[in-house]
Amino acid sequence: MSELTPLRQQLLTLLADGQFHSGEQLGEQLAVSRAAVGKHIQAVKALGLEIYSVSGKGYKLAVPLQLLDQERLSRELAPGRVDLVPVIGSTNQHWMASLAELNNGDICVAECQTAGRGRRGRTWISPFGGQLIMSMYWRLEQGMAAAMGLSLVVGIAAVEALEAQGFAGVELKWPNDLYLNGRKLAGILVEMSGTAGGPCQLVIGMGLNLLLPQTEQARITQPWAELTDIGPVVDRNGLVIALSRQLQLSLELFEQEGIAAFREQWNRLDYFNGKPVRVLMGEQEIHGTARGIDAQGALLLELEDGEIKRFLGGEISLRGERPRS
Repeated sequence: MSELTPLRQQLLTLLADGQFHSGEQLGEQLAVSRAAVGKHIQAVKALGLEIYSVSGKGYKLAVPLQLLDQERLSRELAPGRVDLVPVIGSTNQHWMASLAELNNGDICVAECQTAGRGRRGRTWISPFGGQLIMSMYWRLEQGMAAAMGLSLVVGIAAVEALEAQGFAGVELKWPNDLYLNGRKLAGILVEMSGTAGGPCQLVIGMGLNLLLPQTEQARITQPWAELTDIGPVVDRNGLVIALSRQLQLSLELFEQEGIAAFREQWNRLDYFNGKPVRVLMGEQEIHGTARGIDAQGALLLELEDGEIKRFLGGEISLRGERPRS
C-alpha cells in the first residue's frame, strides 16, 4: 500500500473533480516533471483508485472523489475531537492507542485502511475514498457488563442516520452488520478496554461501503452492497456528521436505559426476523427460525419443536438457511 505524501494528496485534490487533466498541466501545478506525475499516478492507483490514462487527454478518475474535509468536520462536530488520517492502518487501533486523551464522541476518520479487520479476523477491503471509515470513542461508567448489546445499538443508530439522509431500506443482521437487499453494506467492530468493577472504554468502528471501484470489487469474498445502490452519495462529509451525531444520541440513551430501549427498533429492522436460519457455533450447526432479540440483546431462535433458544455474542455466526434440494 502506497504512502499518501502531501504531493500525492495535492494530486488527488486536483483529480477529485473526475475531469481529464493533462500530465503537463498537473506537472506545472505540482512543480514536478511529467515523468514524476506518471510515477505518482501509479502510487495513487495502488490505494485502490481507478484512474484512466488517455493519450492526448491526460489522467482522469473513473469516479469523482469527495475528499473528507478536516475543517468542516471539526467545525460541525465541535467541541469533539476529529482526527482525519487519510491512509491509516486501522482507525480502531489509532483510537485504542490514544484512550487516555479521548472524550465521549471523539472520532477518527480515514479515506482508506490498510489493516482494517472484519469479523473473525478477516481483512476489510478498503479502497481509497470508497467507504465511510470511522471509529468513535465512548466511556461507559457502568463497566464492561453494561456494554452487552452495544453493537446492536450502533447498527440501529447507523440505519437511522442513513434514513434521515434519504437512504431507505437498510436492514440489520445480528449482531454487527448492516444489510441491503440481503447483502453486507457495513460492518461494525466494537473493542473495549477496562478492568472488573471499573469503567469500560470503548472504540466503536464502522466501515460502510459507498461506491467501490471495479478493481476492488473482485477482492471481496462475500455478497456485498454499496450505498449508491440506493442513490447517489452527494455529501460524504455530511454523512460522517449525521452518523456521529446519531451515534452520540443513541449511546446516551443506551447508558440510561440499556438495550431494552432499542428492542422494538431492532426487531423492525432485523433482516432475518421470521426467516429460517442456521446458527454456527464452532463445529455445531443449529437450525431454526430467527425471532429477533430479547431485552438483553440475545438472539432468539425458535427450534422445530417450538422451543426458544437464546444466543449471546461470542463465536456465533448467523447464516440464512440454504434451500434444500
